[in-house]
Amino acid sequence: MDAENSRALAARIKDWGRNLGFDAVRISAPDLPGAAESLAAWLAAGCHGEMDYMAAHGTKRARPRELLPGTRAVIVARMNYRPDAADAGANLADGTRAYVSRYALGRDYHKVLRGRLQSLAERLAAEVGPGGYRVFVDSAPVMEVELATQAGLGWRGKHTLLLDREAGSWFFLGEIFTDLPLPADEPVSDHCGTCRACLDACPTGAIVAPFRVDARRCISYLTIELKGSIPEDLRPLMGNRIYGCDDCQLCCPWNREAPLTAERDFAPRQGLDTATLVELFRQEKSAVAARHLGSAIGRIGVERWLRNIAVALGNAPTSPEVVAALESRRDDESELVREHVRWALARHGAA
Repeated sequence: MDAENSRALAARIKDWGRNLGFDAVRISAPDLPGAAESLAAWLAAGCHGEMDYMAAHGTKRARPRELLPGTRAVIVARMNYRPDAADAGANLADGTRAYVSRYALGRDYHKVLRGRLQSLAERLAAEVGPGGYRVFVDSAPVMEVELATQAGLGWRGKHTLLLDREAGSWFFLGEIFTDLPLPADEPVSDHCGTCRACLDACPTGAIVAPFRVDARRCISYLTIELKGSIPEDLRPLMGNRIYGCDDCQLCCPWNREAPLTAERDFAPRQGLDTATLVELFRQEKSAVAARHLGSAIGRIGVERWLRNIAVALGNAPTSPEVVAALESRRDDESELVREHVRWALARHGAA
């Protein structure tokens, strides 16, 4: 394929992507200079906590050609997810309400993006014939923010998320590795300047320096990735956040005018944007599993879900309803749940 045909194909790929519902599609070269060294330093500092999979693949995460031999380009797609949901700030300010990260209010994004990317790969194969195409949506050791930055989809913010001047950071990323010689797009410049809003807003101080997050303190890690007991010194700082945390995004100036998503699959489901902690904690376990069917929340299981809500109830204003809800699971079959319930009851003077 000569350079002119390669450029024309790249333009068509971007058009096909937009027709499939992606808000932007760009192309990155498969080399990530300096990425392996920065990853190694982050891992050496233990900032990944219990996320052993971050270290399991060695340099493969930073070297796409090792993940899929023959890769000559990476197609990176962006899909906005900011939902038309109950006001996040008001939710966080009400200690009786449950706060769920905006990305998890709707359908599991893995399924949505994977299906669209697969359709894009099939359209590409129909155009140029079978070849080496592989779709990724958090399904393999891929440094997607590095690739997206290199492809010009935005710049890495100080909170480590990708930022775009129009879309802010409220979007998902997915990739197609291909053996086609597609021309790479140019990166964009950084527009964070001297702003440190995200560092100052982090409830647990997890953003330990610009562009560096210590996952061990991050509420998203504590509520989703951590399998065991949440450190007691961090529990009071978690407030009513029971799945993920958006504080670093909510305060970001580039998110003030970020558009709402046009994707109906990302609209709030099961009333999760307005649910109360007591309501969620009192649900039967079978109902919890059913409620999370098709949602990203289902990945943590019922036990961690109840653990997280117990912590939030410990941080809630004391009331008979809150104490009664906690008492209802004082003898839960899970020791993990019981331990966090005991802590929460002690916070209300009801140990």
